Amino acid sequence: MDFEPYRGELVAYCYRMLGSFHEAEDLVQDTMLRAWKARDRYDPSRASVRTWLYRIATNVCLTALEGRARRPLPSGLGAPGEDPGTPLTLATDIPWLQPFPDARYDMEARADMRLALVVALQRLPARQRAVLVLREVLQFSAAEVADQLDTTVPAVNSTLQRARAALTDVGDDDAIAEPDDPEAREVVDRYLRAFEAADVPGLVRLLADAVVLEMPPVPLWFRGTGHYGAFMRRVFQLRGTDWALRPLAANGQPALAAYAAAPDGDRWLHSLQVFTVAGGRITRNVVFTDPQVLDTLDLPQRFSAN
Repeated sequence: MDFEPYRGELVAYCYRMLGSFHEAEDLVQDTMLRAWKARDRYDPSRASVRTWLYRIATNVCLTALEGRARRPLPSGLGAPGEDPGTPLTLATDIPWLQPFPDARYDMEARADMRLALVVALQRLPARQRAVLVLREVLQFSAAEVADQLDTTVPAVNSTLQRARAALTDVGDDDAIAEPDDPEAREVVDRYLRAFEAADVPGLVRLLADAVVLEMPPVPLWFRGTGHYGAFMRRVFQLRGTDWALRPLAANGQPALAAYAAAPDGDRWLHSLQVFTVAGGRITRNVVFTDPQVLDTLDLPQRFSAN
């Protein structure tokens, strides 16, 4: 029995459940180990290997989620900041939502991996989360999900209805551009050029009026082009204007890896910026600076500016 072809989609599933890429990889490894140990008990007349693996992964995830707090982004914890000069104090005690690095696994569709949806999923009780992803995203039948959760079809349908009702405010994914959408790519490329030129007015021209900027593990976040521009001026004052950015994708969204200049003359990996682009404007930028997150990108930590 070869389980490896299912690893990528199982990691994506566990990520949606946990909101942590690192934990998702660990839980899938645990799933594979359990499946290998139980392979003699697998009954192909009851379920396909894929369905059987999801049953194991679901139980592993539900166990891992027992007693866990949800993983938020800063915008889910309070009102936006009003002073771009506020000290950037890290909140390392909060289990922040992590991004999903697209390059790590080859999957066809990633629209259901968007940060907004993954954040919203974290608000659901664990079993509602599982039912919604298994039914709506992965397209398992109600009977298959009932078997995976050791429950009944009516219970699955009822749980799905409650989960749908709880996520009515997630928004319209159709309005959000894909990473390879030419217009979205052009917007992010222009952002890259303006950032490398330390051109704050140029950055602001690419933003929607109600743009959101958030920076986990800093709990502070801002809304609006005025605060965004003021904060970026502060960034360039504090960290200098010698930056290099590299395009990539995360959570099915366009992203940039940012390298900041250091006193030794090299540029060091500073952050991952994940963009939401809609209507030809950037509506949200989530800037991840946690070293553990940056390690998942499989990018060099530094490179010489010479």
